[in-house]
Amino acid sequence: MIASGRAAELGLKVVLLEKNRCLGEKLRISGGGRCNITNAEENERLLLSNYGKSEQSLYSLFTQFGMNDTFDFFESRGLNLKIEAKKRAFPITNDANDVVDVLENYMKKGKVEVRPTCTVLEIIFADGVISGIRTTDGEFVGKNYLFATGGVSHPETGSTGDGLHWLEQLGHTVIKPTPTIVPIAVEDAWVKTLKGVTLPAIRMTFYIDGVKDFRIEGDVLCTHFGLSGPLILNNAYKIAEGLKYGEVTASIDLFPKLDHGTLERQIIELFDTNKNKDLSNVLRAVVPTGTHKGVVVLLAEHMNIGVKVHSFSKESRKVLVQLLKAMPLGVTGLMGMDRAVVADGGIPLSEIDMRTMHSKKVPNLFVTGDLLHINRPSGGFSLQLCWSSGWVAGSHANKN
Repeated sequence: MIASGRAAELGLKVVLLEKNRCLGEKLRISGGGRCNITNAEENERLLLSNYGKSEQSLYSLFTQFGMNDTFDFFESRGLNLKIEAKKRAFPITNDANDVVDVLENYMKKGKVEVRPTCTVLEIIFADGVISGIRTTDGEFVGKNYLFATGGVSHPETGSTGDGLHWLEQLGHTVIKPTPTIVPIAVEDAWVKTLKGVTLPAIRMTFYIDGVKDFRIEGDVLCTHFGLSGPLILNNAYKIAEGLKYGEVTASIDLFPKLDHGTLERQIIELFDTNKNKDLSNVLRAVVPTGTHKGVVVLLAEHMNIGVKVHSFSKESRKVLVQLLKAMPLGVTGLMGMDRAVVADGGIPLSEIDMRTMHSKKVPNLFVTGDLLHINRPSGGFSLQLCWSSGWVAGSHANKN
């Protein structure tokens, strides 16, 4: 949409082929329906460092259209933005539909012709260039063509990897997509009893075949299938790498700021004032809010918890402390593309002129967004790549 609007603004006649009934289906669900438009990190070096190995390749692109340009684009068109935790920027209305509206109005101003429910059947390729597009609405012929189909995450929005298939047919190398920002699946019953509960400010340690791999700290969301939330999503690629080499397990420390001795003393003090109460009820005051049910399930695997506090032995108390400092998890894998926020894969950047988004293999083709093989975390970085690559492609289509 932004590429089409930009090309039309510069005087080109533009037709946008959309296989859905409405534009921006994936954009409408982004950020939980609020649309995390960009990350408001003003230091360009720090911003680009979030794109890993692709950092150096993106400087020219972001110089032409960066984070500040994104703010200017939307706010100059009546949609003010706000900055929340971790510099994530959202529309002040908290409604992704308003972002789509800005883009649609931008295209209308340039008289972009939108063809909804138009499915591409074939990319016609002759003499080293694209000579036409055969669709369910007939054949379209242009001087330049731009692929902006997205990758393979959230296929229910129409993002089913069509563009990757076409690019491969045109001679591009396509790195197979894998979900990189995605929840993890676990096998432990105690986690699933906490569906919808956030474990606050915890520490998780991951192991490969029992050997410590890495550690993370922050909030984690329990779900009916495992664990999610930004902390998990942004470290899923490390877990995926570990699964290649062995069994991945983890432990959760619910009290990372307390050592075992301090935590035990706090529990003893609480137990001393509640000696005649049921253990399961007193545990509510011991553990973080909302986690009681899961702790009870886990503790019941090791001892009888249907007792009064005064009957809870010293040995059992030490087991409780150990469990609260290292709640065990078995990771069964990552969730699939249907739950992935972002998937990697696509064309290596070496096959694209990153100053123009122009294909180095097909002279009249431009490629944008998730079709490029670029790893990045959640937090607005994917959509900033969308705005930057779309704007630059639209700008240079006029010069091609």
